[in-house]
Parts: sequence; C-alpha cells; structure tokens
Amino acid sequence: MQMQPVVIGSLEELDNAFAAMHRARAEALMVQPLFMVVRGQGQRIADLAATHRLPTVSEGDQFAEAGGLLFYRPDRLAQLRRSVLFVDKILKGAKPGDLPIEQPMKFKLVINLKTAKALGLAIPPTLLFQADEVIR
Repeated sequence: MQMQPVVIGSLEELDNAFAAMHRARAEALMVQPLFMVVRGQGQRIADLAATHRLPTVSEGDQFAEAGGLLFYRPDRLAQLRRSVLFVDKILKGAKPGDLPIEQPMKFKLVINLKTAKALGLAIPPTLLFQADEVIR
C-alpha cells in the first residue's frame, strides 16, 4: 500500500479532500490530531470517513468515540511519569545532555467495533485482546 499525504488548507476543503481520496481509491486515512483538537473537526472527519467508507486512525483524543476506527498513540500518563524522573535527575545535578533519549514503552489502543462493522472489517481477536478499550 502506497501512502500519499493529503494536506487540507482550510476546513471548507474537507469535503473536497474526502471526494479526492474516494476518487483515488484511498484504502485508509491517518488523521492528525490538529484537526480534532485545535480545529474541532474530529466528528466531521469521522462522519465523512464513514460516508466514504474510509477506515481512519488517529492519535487525537476521543477520535474512536467520534466514529473513527482506531485511536493509537503513546500513553501520555506514562510519558509524564518518565518526564518527572528526568526533571528530578536534572534538579539533582545531572546534565540534560547526559540523559538518555527514550522511546515510548507503553501505548494506548482504542478500537471502535461499531465503525469496523459498518465498514465491513473484521478485527482479529488478538488485536481486540490487546486493545485498552473496545467501543461496541
């Protein structure tokens, strides 16, 4: 599957962007959180994706609840806890440049089964088992 970015310049262009993805036979869509959090378009994007039968994934909060197929991102609470440990080390004299760079170790996965069913997708049981939350 080849990934091609679609950049949306304004909110009014959402309909045109989804129509273009439909014409191009896009198989899935990854939605940047900017459109949900800053521009408040999570529900509109989820609705358009459903209309065009386009599976969507995002790391934006509550995207799966809005009708997106998947929500997946590093667990922010775990990241904050690790950050506190780094701040503590720095306050105790460690040089920031000497501290290791860490990759996230814990991720959050939410799957919307209602959306999967509407799209005619079967979610493997092993993936459902790994999900932190399943919307039925």
